[in-house]
Amino acid sequence: MANSTSKTARASVRAGQAGANGALSVLGEFKYLIPLNKGKHVYVRNLTNGKTVHLSTTSDAFAEEIRVLAGAGHAAKIRAEIQALAASEPNHGWDATEKRLVDAGVFEAA
Repeated sequence: MANSTSKTARASVRAGQAGANGALSVLGEFKYLIPLNKGKHVYVRNLTNGKTVHLSTTSDAFAEEIRVLAGAGHAAKIRAEIQALAASEPNHGWDATEKRLVDAGVFEAA
């Protein structure tokens, strides 16, 4: 059976696994979000379970995935990543994505 995972997803997972043994030492450079389609979709790399999921930034599943990570103590880093994406790509709607997450109370779990 052919592997249906995209090359980008496999590379993302490999990159996340590369630091798995010393996870605490790579937290400073670990990227949780890999933006796609001008901010409409994103790969979310979950350090707590080692999985990478492809989600729409407007979906409830995206908010829930970020809520899980925020609850695990990663809220400040994820929010900083979203703000950096908003600054570097102002036309991709990252400011609206952050607002949706704040309105949903996602970062309050931290």
